[in-house]
Amino acid sequence: MFELLNEVGIIAQLSRAMLESHLDEGLTVHHFTALNHLVRLGDGKTPMDMARAFQVPKTSMSHTLAGLEKRGFIQLVPNPADGRGKLVLLTDAGRELRERAIQSLTPQIAQMIPQFGLDEARSILPTLRKLRALLDGARDG
Repeated sequence: MFELLNEVGIIAQLSRAMLESHLDEGLTVHHFTALNHLVRLGDGKTPMDMARAFQVPKTSMSHTLAGLEKRGFIQLVPNPADGRGKLVLLTDAGRELRERAIQSLTPQIAQMIPQFGLDEARSILPTLRKLRALLDGARDG
């Protein structure tokens, strides 16, 4: 299992570097993953919800969100359920940035297909999702 997790970690590091090379100047993988999270799971989350999801301190998430808000990719609006809190809303510009980054990566990813194969990618995806769920479930325990 250590070897498996080690490979996953190395793959994560390499894929982060590849992604960052396709992001606009001044944006990081942290910015992209926050936007991706909001697209995948829906916006309207609190900064604390997002910090928990990413397992980072609230201050780190607040810094990431501040950078996104400054660039107009998200809006922080008052939380009607908690007068002191905020909710994170994705803007059209944020959705467009995520889509642009994915489109920019597509040619580089497409170059891997002949060497790796779509069938192989599809076959390991359920296993990787199972591993993610297992790790996700174990993080609070």
